[in-house]
Amino acid sequence: MFKGSIVAIVTPFKNGAVDYEKLRELVEFQIEGGTDAIVPCGTTGESSTLDYDEHILVIKTVVEQVNGRVPVIAGTGSNSTAEAIELSQKAKDAGADGVLLVTPYYNKPTQEGLFRHYTAIADAVEIPQILYNVPGRTGVNLLPETVARLSFHKNIVAIKEATGSLQQASEILALCGDRIDVFSGDDFITFPMMACGAKGVISVLANIMPKSVGDLTDAFFAGDLETARRIHLETLKISNAMFMESNPVPVKSALGLMGKCSDEVRLPLCPMSDANKAKLAGIMKEYNLI
Repeated sequence: MFKGSIVAIVTPFKNGAVDYEKLRELVEFQIEGGTDAIVPCGTTGESSTLDYDEHILVIKTVVEQVNGRVPVIAGTGSNSTAEAIELSQKAKDAGADGVLLVTPYYNKPTQEGLFRHYTAIADAVEIPQILYNVPGRTGVNLLPETVARLSFHKNIVAIKEATGSLQQASEILALCGDRIDVFSGDDFITFPMMACGAKGVISVLANIMPKSVGDLTDAFFAGDLETARRIHLETLKISNAMFMESNPVPVKSALGLMGKCSDEVRLPLCPMSDANKAKLAGIMKEYNLI
């Protein structure tokens, strides 16, 4: 259903407010760069500090600007099942093609609780749904066996696997077969995950290098593994640089250095340290980004 290079797009701010004009420009930058789908209001989009109205308006703005050219997969996860259902329904009403649902954070549900949470959302909202497992942020790991149970639901179509573990991704693929698609949630292992059977990446790096990330996935699907491998290794340094500090601080700093939007983030995130920003700028110069 979805495949290739999918950008987890940033939410640009200006003086504390969402900069919708810049958001539209970033959407155009992505489409011109060959991005296959766009995810607004994910982790990289600072969904946790968007208020409810902003959350919905960001999704609507991206859907409107995309205008059917690529799929829009809205981040609608929450640690409240009822809120996730409401956000997912609003995203569907806004015209989103799918939703991305992070595991509940802070609550620390059991695997049975996770199964019931995702089943409740899938039962309530008729839209393609992508599970999102990022235990480094949420404090809970959606285990392969639980993913396998969820993969039988017709509305659950994929998982963004961001454990950084090829073993866990492989176990999901082995248990689920073709019932569910797997996407890399970490740019630095997209190529090896695709070699195991992943259908692409939900990418941070694509915010600044959409063509490179798209070229990697396109080459892989075309059977040109040597080109895909080369791009993987060539982009490894800057992929790692995107996590010098908490995402999305580095990628927003990079976009700021490129003149694409402000590097402004919302508290409790704060601007990148001067030392790390200097390192980032040096790496970006190596890639001819600035």
